[in-house]
Order: sequence, then C-alpha cells, then structure tokens
Amino acid sequence: MTDPQDVQKFLEDENRRAEEAGRKLEGKGRVGWHHYFMNIAHVVASRSTCDRKHVGAVIVRDKNILSTGYNGSIRGLPHCDDVGHDMVAGHCVRTVHAEANAIIQAARHGVRIEGADIYTTASPCWECFKLIANAGIRRVFYGEFYREQKVFEVAQQLGIELIKIE
Repeated sequence: MTDPQDVQKFLEDENRRAEEAGRKLEGKGRVGWHHYFMNIAHVVASRSTCDRKHVGAVIVRDKNILSTGYNGSIRGLPHCDDVGHDMVAGHCVRTVHAEANAIIQAARHGVRIEGADIYTTASPCWECFKLIANAGIRRVFYGEFYREQKVFEVAQQLGIELIKIE
C-alpha cells in the first residue's frame, strides 16, 4: 500500500474501528437526548449562588433548548455565597429557584414554552411545580427527589409526567 490516498483511507478506517471497539468495551456510545439535556442542567447548576443546594433547569422543545435557569438571588441583590442565607423554616428563601428562573428567562425573551419539557437536577418544589403546570410544560425530567411528594400526586391529576433520570 504505497498510494497516499489508500494509506489515508486505511488509517481512517482503522481509527473508526478502534473508536467503535473502545466505545463497546467501555459501554459508552453516543449519549441519548434525555441524558444530554440532564447533563446540561448539571452544568447550568454550577452557576448557582446558594451553596446549600445547586440546581439547574433546562426547558426543551423538539430537541432545542428554549431557556435555562439556576437558583440564585433576585436580580441586583447580593448572593447567599456573598452575604449568607435568609432562612425561613429551615429553607433559604434568598434565591429564586432554577425552574422559576428558566420560566422567567423564557418570558423575558419572548420564548413560548407551552408544551415543552423541563429537565431539572432536582424534582420541583410545590411553588415551582405550580409555575411549571401553569406555563403548560407537559413533562418534568428530574435527577434527585426534592422534598415534595404532593407534586407527584397533583402531576398525575393534571396529566403532567414526572420522569426520574438516573
């Protein structure tokens, strides 16, 4: 095999085969859409400004990101990380939650989210769930359970799917 084009094709084919074999060996492959968006929600959570809990949310329709949000202080006010927590009944109330911020961002930019899905790193609290339901979001994909069993009961009544992503 002396022709440079043949050598190049051979190397490309071998690299492709090695890559596929490596994926199979490691049990990896192309990440599915749900994990893709949940991974993005985790990156969004890294912007959170309350060290008690970092939460991220991504609103998606037709495999397109419409809006994102993370838990952080009211625009223009100091962050928990800077001035401490504002605790009421064991919960920090200084922050706006990730789901609410994602819905607010969509509204600020004129993005329609009715019929969309939301990916959030933690299941929504009752207050955020009410916003999600009234915004017309139909499915909630979440990472970890967060304190509100009532959300699951009401979601079932409303036909809103809550789907845990491991």
